[in-house]
Amino acid sequence: MLLKICHHTHYKFEQAVPYGLQRLRLIPKENAAQHVLNWSTEIEGGTVEADYFDYHNNHVLLVRINEGAQEISVQCDGEVETIDTAGVLGRHGGHVPLWYFLQPTRLTEAGRELQGLARSVAGDDQLQVLHRLAARVLETVRYDIGHTDTATTADAALAAGHGVCQDHAHIFIAAARSLGFPARYVSGYLMLTDRVEQEASHAWAEAHVDGLGWVGFDVSNGISPDTRYVRIATGTDYSEAAPISGLSYGGGEQQMVVSLSVEQ
Repeated sequence: MLLKICHHTHYKFEQAVPYGLQRLRLIPKENAAQHVLNWSTEIEGGTVEADYFDYHNNHVLLVRINEGAQEISVQCDGEVETIDTAGVLGRHGGHVPLWYFLQPTRLTEAGRELQGLARSVAGDDQLQVLHRLAARVLETVRYDIGHTDTATTADAALAAGHGVCQDHAHIFIAAARSLGFPARYVSGYLMLTDRVEQEASHAWAEAHVDGLGWVGFDVSNGISPDTRYVRIATGTDYSEAAPISGLSYGGGEQQMVVSLSVEQ
């Protein structure tokens, strides 16, 4: 499938910003499930200071907000050809060893309740266990916006009983690791069937299965990624795969407006 993506992020600051940096992970990865035909990133109000690949092989742009700017705009446009692999990405590669994805993080540490959820789906068939885990997380944590944010931990979202795709991914990752599966967070895009315009990008999880390699699980939608999905960045949790992250000094309050369209 050929997907066209337009992603615009606009920040507006209350006052002029004396200094600020943003780390952009907004360039899709080449892999077995997707081929990037073209991609452009245009920035207004900032300057690219570094262009590099991080230890997860994410393509990163380090952007300095222009001194005195009160606005910064990031516009991404591109076309990506996707291939249906039934969610299977294949063998592990890159600079980070597989055991690294077994380590808990602040956002994915598994408390007693989360460990109990993981044990409830344990079994011998690894792939079946992971599919049961994804279904159990969705049964337990209702998709509901407005109750969590990027700092919400997997334990907190599970206790609350509701969250969004980011929370579903964190809970799945924490539980999978407690069962001995290396697991990671994926940020990216999803073409919706009912509309082109969207309010935010998407997130899901991947777990490593013996004999298959990395396999994707979109807990929020109850499926493994297909041709409607485009992978952007991966990491142990949201903090390592966030599309945009950074810091600024001064500037006062800030507002962010995102517009996104994904269509065939």
